[in-house]
Amino acid sequence: MPDVSETLEKTAVRERVWDDLEVSGEARFPFPPHGRIPNFAGADDAADRLAEQSEWERATAIKANPDAPQLLVRRRALREGKTVYMAVPRLRDEKCFLKLDPDELTDYDAATTVSGSSDHGEQVGPDEVDRVDLIVSGSVAVTKAGGRIGKGEGYSDLEYAVLRDLGLVNDSTPVATTVHERQVIDDPVAIGSHDVAMDLVVTPDRTFRPETDDQPAGIDWDLLEDERLAEIPVLRRLRERYSSH
Repeated sequence: MPDVSETLEKTAVRERVWDDLEVSGEARFPFPPHGRIPNFAGADDAADRLAEQSEWERATAIKANPDAPQLLVRRRALREGKTVYMAVPRLRDEKCFLKLDPDELTDYDAATTVSGSSDHGEQVGPDEVDRVDLIVSGSVAVTKAGGRIGKGEGYSDLEYAVLRDLGLVNDSTPVATTVHERQVIDDPVAIGSHDVAMDLVVTPDRTFRPETDDQPAGIDWDLLEDERLAEIPVLRRLRERYSSH
């Protein structure tokens, strides 16, 4: 189980960042920014800046979050011929990823929205996912050392762990986030061993690459509650695979 003080610390940071984006007027639709990966002014500029980076240029397959501030990242990826994978919400299905293949789609704008991805994308199981060259994560906040704070549900880290266990990502797979400058914090927030660090942080105005430690090596079964195992088919399948070896 996560440390209680660590959880409370992250909660306080989330609330502060959400409040700041709202009060400053830098939040963008959907409103309010609270309780979500917040959309922000300049998200399009951050997407453009990300596309200038070598990590992006080398990537042919990207795993991306479905949230509003990264919408233009997903669209740009398809327009540049990159395959985009998005997780099914809460990994609730056996085929827990959506594959957006630029060669198979005609309406990139519709396919990259939260609702449109399920209509236009192909639902695939983890074993059908290509090796991922770049992960793009949404963040509520990110530290200058690359520590990411999400919404607090843990699904982004779990998606990474599943891909890592299947050999589809490794320590050399870059993980990026696009955020507003106000989401970059100085706080030395405690980051757990299961938390995925950001190798590349892009704001509308700058790019920096934190010196991060090794990423989580895969699923930490000791941290998973029985309830989550019961809710997520792919976890049950992976556990059965390990127990049979």
